[in-house]
Amino acid sequence: MTENFTLFFLCILSLTVLTRLWLKLRHIRHVAAHRTRVPAEFTERITPASHEKAASYTIDRSKAAMLATVVETAVLLAFTLGGGLAWLHDFWSAHLEGIAYGLAMILAVMLISAVIDLPLSLYSQFVIEARHGFNRMTPALFVSDLVKQTLLGLAIGAPVIAVVLWLMSAMGNLWWLWVWLFWSAFNLLVLFVYPTWIAPLFNKFTPLPDGEMKTRIEALLKRCGFRSSGLFVMDGSKRSSHGNAYFTGFGNNKRIVFFDTLLERLSPAEIEAVLAHELGHFRKRHIVQRIVLMFTVSLAFLWLLGQLIDAPWFYAGLGVPVQSTALALILFFLVVPVFLFPLTPLSSQFSRKHEFEADAYAAEHASADDLVHALVKLYDDNASTLTPDPLHSLFHDSHPPAAQRIGRLQHQETSA
Repeated sequence: MTENFTLFFLCILSLTVLTRLWLKLRHIRHVAAHRTRVPAEFTERITPASHEKAASYTIDRSKAAMLATVVETAVLLAFTLGGGLAWLHDFWSAHLEGIAYGLAMILAVMLISAVIDLPLSLYSQFVIEARHGFNRMTPALFVSDLVKQTLLGLAIGAPVIAVVLWLMSAMGNLWWLWVWLFWSAFNLLVLFVYPTWIAPLFNKFTPLPDGEMKTRIEALLKRCGFRSSGLFVMDGSKRSSHGNAYFTGFGNNKRIVFFDTLLERLSPAEIEAVLAHELGHFRKRHIVQRIVLMFTVSLAFLWLLGQLIDAPWFYAGLGVPVQSTALALILFFLVVPVFLFPLTPLSSQFSRKHEFEADAYAAEHASADDLVHALVKLYDDNASTLTPDPLHSLFHDSHPPAAQRIGRLQHQETSA
């Protein structure tokens, strides 16, 4: 059984990695082949220079993603069949036991992974983003963010991991249900406290000033029946020139947040249309659907781990000669993404369906034409390619291709 599982894992891993690399190559070739010609429906709004910039940016990011895939695969194999986890177990088990041992194991794996990922993050931020004019982050700010994220992760993550390990050892055969209940409650708590306690650690949030834009937004919120705890502007420009808008929080603690870069680029009517799209996600209950889906999937995963935790072949087949709750958690969450990759198109399709529905909602409560203009500006400013490879898009794009999305909005505008 052990050898069969090892072979099965290697086959699935190879198929997943080769497919991911092949999709990126397709994407690169497709974008490069169309880089000199702006799609007909965008010729009046996107310049050839902007279109070529988007192609170059997309190609650079895709190449970096291919490198990241190779590194991730090497790290996964090093931890599992390469003996990395077995070595960490020998080291920590000689010094610690119980929850302390499990916590040390998990944090060690997270630390090693983060250190290996650091050069890729630096390259993405200070080479790719800078090359295409998007980076505004200084090395000092990068280090500051890294320190804050690490300390916050330890302050929150270590106690959460400790509770999970305790539940796994103390709650018998139904430990997975108790862990799920705790994990679900924790996630809901994070959704509630994130806007006021966590996000301000990294960005400055100032109330949206009075004026035409605020008046339009408040009227839109009233029409849509949306109650928020405030309208805020975030200083996203200190890290990047990319623009966005979103609402965050849970229950009565919902905030609407605009990047300052977005407000600089779009008109009040276009901002209203973009916000109407975001409100569409709320009114169509997309947020609730995603939370329910996340909780359902996490319950299924924890149940599955409950079936595997006492199976010797699960550990031995992945290069670990001993069994423990901590090792079970680490192994499971290392290898699950490999087996889930074939389901990626379903997840992307689910997300794209929501985007279409939110666009349709926005066209009903604001101007579809304003939303089209806003989207074109955002595609242009963010150097988003207008010519993605269709198969790559099917797997990886959470938003519909630009031509499809804008085509639907224009049809809805003319038929209104």
